[in-house]
Amino acid sequence: MRYLPLTDADRKAMLARIGVADIDALFADIPADKRLNGRLDLPNARGELEVERELGRLAAQNTPAGAVPFFVGAGAYKHHVPATVDHLIQRSEFLTSYTPYQPEIAQGTLQYLFEFQTQAAMLTGMEVANASMYDGSTATAEAVLMAHRITRRHKAVLAGNLHPHYRETIETIARMAGHETVALAPAPAGKEDLAGQIDAGVSCVVVQTPDFYGHLHDLTALAEKAHAAGALLIAVFTEAVSLGLVQPPGAMGADIVAGEGQSIGNALSFGGPYVGLFAARQKHVRQMPGRLAGETVDREGRRGFVLTLSTREQHIRREKATSNICTNSGLCVLAFTVHMTLLGEAGLRRLARINHANAVKLAGLLADVPGVEVLNATFFNEFTIRVPGDAAEAIEKLAAKGVLGGVPVSRLEPDRPELADLIVVASTEINTDEDRAAYAQALKEVLG
Repeated sequence: MRYLPLTDADRKAMLARIGVADIDALFADIPADKRLNGRLDLPNARGELEVERELGRLAAQNTPAGAVPFFVGAGAYKHHVPATVDHLIQRSEFLTSYTPYQPEIAQGTLQYLFEFQTQAAMLTGMEVANASMYDGSTATAEAVLMAHRITRRHKAVLAGNLHPHYRETIETIARMAGHETVALAPAPAGKEDLAGQIDAGVSCVVVQTPDFYGHLHDLTALAEKAHAAGALLIAVFTEAVSLGLVQPPGAMGADIVAGEGQSIGNALSFGGPYVGLFAARQKHVRQMPGRLAGETVDREGRRGFVLTLSTREQHIRREKATSNICTNSGLCVLAFTVHMTLLGEAGLRRLARINHANAVKLAGLLADVPGVEVLNATFFNEFTIRVPGDAAEAIEKLAAKGVLGGVPVSRLEPDRPELADLIVVASTEINTDEDRAAYAQALKEVLG
């Protein structure tokens, strides 16, 4: 009974306190046909060596991102992360610490959260940033809820080229909260009439740049249109490295910025954990979700750090909380902060230029493949191509040739057959001339 320490007497006492006769009574509300009868279909226990060998066999069925030419993006990107990052975040004082509620014993954690916030605010061109969110999609949904609180309206307009996962996250939370969303149809060519959807009932407009298909957008006119109607502009990004080169959302009039920070300091890791970035105008700070670390001085005049704002239900009454689900991925934040510190402003700009140059080279090579059309006039390190036939099938054939060629749009938009011939392709600093040539040649063979 190593893992079941309760005695029969313990169980009887618990049942009596609950007010039921036996264990079966606890499951009375679950239909009989939905209950498990018998044991789970799992293999018997094995020794450590056998389990290690079996898991290794299963893992070998995957193709690691670093083992082949890799051009997958669509919200999660393969970048080079310096070994220093992993070394520092595995120090015991970082790896084992979690909750910075007691500032007298968590100064190191609070300081790097403060520095992260500074970096996020500077990157996005905003006045204040919080101490991170779960990821980009939930950060975007939280931004919509924040806009509803500020405007006292409950209708959000979503760009058609918003990442499908982000759109679905917003729609799920809106449905549960009784809010309204208006989602435009995808526009792979990049042209959308968002301004035409803004009326007096709109709380916010949510737009992504670079968008899901890779297009870059000047949000200035859209921000002015939204503000004239009393609505807010929420700008979203999935590729944080792009902020080293493109104009930040804050400079284009965004009121709230939400995005994914995985690209900096964090590996792909099968999709998580990642780190959501969230920034806003100073005047809206009290409606921001999550936590805010601030700088102060102690009674002896020494510099110190505290949680300045903690409007989560863990800290205040649930009905007063700005969010009941958000938190921050502290170790992922630290990885982001360390990597960004190593890069500095000049390093980030250089990294962004390399990404863009690599993508431009790849787009040129793929455009020369018979039957392939590049849809983007402008892009950062990600763009969309149209191929003859089924894109998902082409991607599988490319994988068989040892090239991971991107994400077929049909994987994320399965209910839109008109998008079945599109592939979102990403090219970061990890791609070499040989990688790009291999992709172009393999695609030519697959489509030939």
